[in-house]
Amino acid sequence: MNLFRKFSITKTDFITAMLTLLVVSLLVFSTRQLRLSANDAFRFSEPASLQIHETIGVSELVDLLIVKNAEFDASDFKWATRLLGWRQFKVGNYEFEGEYSYEVLLSKLALGIQDPVEIVILPGIDQERFSTSVSSRLKLESESLNAVFGDSVFLAEIGISSEELLGRMLPETYRVYWTSTPKEIIRRILKEFDDSVVEPFSDEANDKGYTVSEILTMASIVEWEAKLEDEKPIIAGLYWNRIDRGMRLEADPTVNFALGERRRLLFEDYKFQHPFNTYLNRGLPPAPIANPSLSTIIATLRPAKHDFLYMVANPEGGHEFSRTFAEHQEASERWRKWLREQYRIKRQKEREAAQSSE
Repeated sequence: MNLFRKFSITKTDFITAMLTLLVVSLLVFSTRQLRLSANDAFRFSEPASLQIHETIGVSELVDLLIVKNAEFDASDFKWATRLLGWRQFKVGNYEFEGEYSYEVLLSKLALGIQDPVEIVILPGIDQERFSTSVSSRLKLESESLNAVFGDSVFLAEIGISSEELLGRMLPETYRVYWTSTPKEIIRRILKEFDDSVVEPFSDEANDKGYTVSEILTMASIVEWEAKLEDEKPIIAGLYWNRIDRGMRLEADPTVNFALGERRRLLFEDYKFQHPFNTYLNRGLPPAPIANPSLSTIIATLRPAKHDFLYMVANPEGGHEFSRTFAEHQEASERWRKWLREQYRIKRQKEREAAQSSE
């Protein structure tokens, strides 16, 4: 009887212990699940960009998160990576702001779900500046992007000459992936050019007797010349007037392009033998000398109607336009007189500054 009672108590205790263990296990499991799905496991008080240059492990990711001032528990983080099975994190650019759960943050990095970055292409830039500016925002070297312009196989694929390619780098803000290759970047920009220029304006250009490439080439000169937006159609009209009259364009920017530098031109520069020098060669240069903006392309396609053939800079940052060469000479003299006065004022200030420092 005593043995039976002893056995019964032991059995009851066993059942109680098992139930207790089950409850504790469920509580632990539930607590861990709550910790895994808690939306405040990570907190970024400011927007943060995590750029992973090569596949990294848990320890490297912890260091990177600390550098980016993320607020989190490192030991809990490592526990979560083991439980979720995320041990490697992929190359890419990842944007974070606010609070995140372990599941959301870790899966994003482990699966390589990138956030795009913005690249801004400015108008009127040369090939070197384009490559340097774009590559500075991406995981690539400027040399590799620059090399695309000389890749004959790639140029044959897209059907564009090396000289014309730069002109089609339409100034705009683009959202691309940080890990994009040079060719992917170029194709993305060319698609924007096709959508924004070729598709809507090719028929209009053809109706006026020009190809899109010719409009683009003229627009690149206008882009270089025009400092004021409202002067673009006037300058375009002036150059088209010269073309229609069989005159040389005599556009200073084409000489700068031929020389390979932007500076005030000297008399001997205009005699520089080069296919792009429109002081020596009639008609349009062989290709664009820069990448014109969409507004410049439209202004070139739809120029102002006038009789201007000449222009010279004015003190306001724009140009004074003339119909005859005699008028142009008078305007040029006014500009030279203004420049001489500015030089005189500058020298006077320099002398006064030198005297006051003695």
